[in-house]
Amino acid sequence: MSASLDMTTMYAMHHALRRELEQIAKITSRIDDDPRKILATAAGWRLFTKSLHIHHTAEDDALWPVMRETLAERPSELALLDAMEAEHGAVDPLIEAIEAAFADRESGAQRLGDLVDALVTVLVGHLEHEEKQALPLIQATVTLPQWQAFGQLHGSRIGPDAPQLIPWLLDGADERTVDTVLAPLPEPVRAAYFHQWQPAYIALDRWSADTSK
Repeated sequence: MSASLDMTTMYAMHHALRRELEQIAKITSRIDDDPRKILATAAGWRLFTKSLHIHHTAEDDALWPVMRETLAERPSELALLDAMEAEHGAVDPLIEAIEAAFADRESGAQRLGDLVDALVTVLVGHLEHEEKQALPLIQATVTLPQWQAFGQLHGSRIGPDAPQLIPWLLDGADERTVDTVLAPLPEPVRAAYFHQWQPAYIALDRWSADTSK
């Protein structure tokens, strides 16, 4: 096992998810426009939900299973992994319910606030639980090759969305975090990040309604 797994990208993802949850909650509380119209068409909602899905499914497919093999005789640690998976499972129905509210002309507006509040509570609670208990267990359990395999799967699922999802991930990150996250990427990709992807992301008004839809 390794005590030196680099958790920089994991914490960057958690920071990005918290950042967007704050923005989503602010939009939902607006009274000058219909929050459903904003969230339903804004690039920010798509980036948030896509990044969240990639992150959670990568953990479910490449992290928890290898830990279960190592921890097979340790029921308390297995119970923690059960909790991680259950918390992931609680998020998806909330996302689906929020998106259903976008199209519900009768009661969607009334339901949206409670649904977003529930999403914030469930997801922030999960992130805190993972940071306090699961990440130390990962450090104590997962080998470096296993951790690298998780990172590779995570990166492969970003795929063609990298020009938007990587700047989204690093929005507001400090220089060390940016350097660490970009370090494994080929030099042409890093150059594209600084010269093309990041400027395009900065120009994107990701939390405004797309009036063309």
